Amino acid sequence: MSYSTLVSPATLASHLDDPGWVIVDCRFSLDDTEAGRRAYREAHIPGAVYAHLDETLSGPPVTDRGRHPMPTPAALTTLFSGVGIGPDTQVVAYDDFGGAIAARLWWMLQYMGHEAAAVLDGGWPAWQAAGYPTTGGVESNAAAAFRGEPRQGWLVLRDEVPEVRPLIDSRAPERYRGEEEPYDPVAGHIAGAVNYHYRQNLDEDGRFLPADTLRRQLGAVLGDAGPATAVYYCGSGVTSCHNLLAQAHAGLGMARLYAGSWSEWCTVGENDELGK
Repeated sequence: MSYSTLVSPATLASHLDDPGWVIVDCRFSLDDTEAGRRAYREAHIPGAVYAHLDETLSGPPVTDRGRHPMPTPAALTTLFSGVGIGPDTQVVAYDDFGGAIAARLWWMLQYMGHEAAAVLDGGWPAWQAAGYPTTGGVESNAAAAFRGEPRQGWLVLRDEVPEVRPLIDSRAPERYRGEEEPYDPVAGHIAGAVNYHYRQNLDEDGRFLPADTLRRQLGAVLGDAGPATAVYYCGSGVTSCHNLLAQAHAGLGMARLYAGSWSEWCTVGENDELGK
C-alpha cells in the first residue's frame, strides 16, 4: 500500500526499518533559516535526511522570481535521486509547522509524477508526543535513480495569473488584507484573489481536519469552479502547497500552483523577463 497525502505517526513508526521508505525532515523557519538544520542535528526521526527550504527545496529563478523559486525538473530529478528516491519509494516528509514546509516537498514530488509521497500528519510534535524514537546527527541515503516528468499545467506562470479564477491566497488574513507584511516589500494581494489561510486545514493540535470537513471548507472557497481549475498562491509558493495537499486529501483532486506567488507579483514588473 502506498500513501499519497497523509501518513499517521503510527504508520510511519511501523515502517522505520523499511528500505522502501524515505523520510525527509523539512523543518525550517523564515525568521531563523538555520533553526531547522540545528533542530535536525539535535534530534530527528531515525533514518530521516534533512532538506533545507532555501538550499534544497528552492532553485535559481528559472520559472519564477519569488523568494523560493521552483527548481527545474532536472534539478528535482538530481535532488530526489540523491536522497534515495527510486520509482517505488514511499516518501514521508515532516516538519514542526503543521506540514506547511513539508507540503512543498510533497507537491514537488507529485508534480514530477511520484505519487507515493505523503506528509506526516501532526509532524514532529505528534511524533514526539507519541513517544516514538528519535536520534541525532546527520544521516544520508544511498543514491537511487529517480524517474519522473513534470505534469504540464500544474505550475502556473506570472503572465497566466490575471486570467485565473478562482485564485486563492493562502496567507494569513491580515497579510491578504494588506494590514501587515513581514517578508515582502509591498503589502496586499493579487486583484481578484480570495483568501483561504492554510491554517484552516488544521485542528488545535496541528493535525489535518477530517476529509469531509476539508471538503466543505474548500468547497465554499471554490464555489462552482471545478477544483482542478483553482490556483493557489502564498508569499513564496510554500504554504500554498499545504492547501493543495488539503484539497487532494479532501478527495477533490489536485489544483495548480503559482510558485512565484506574492513575492514575485509585488516586485517583478510586467516588462521584466526571467534570465536577465
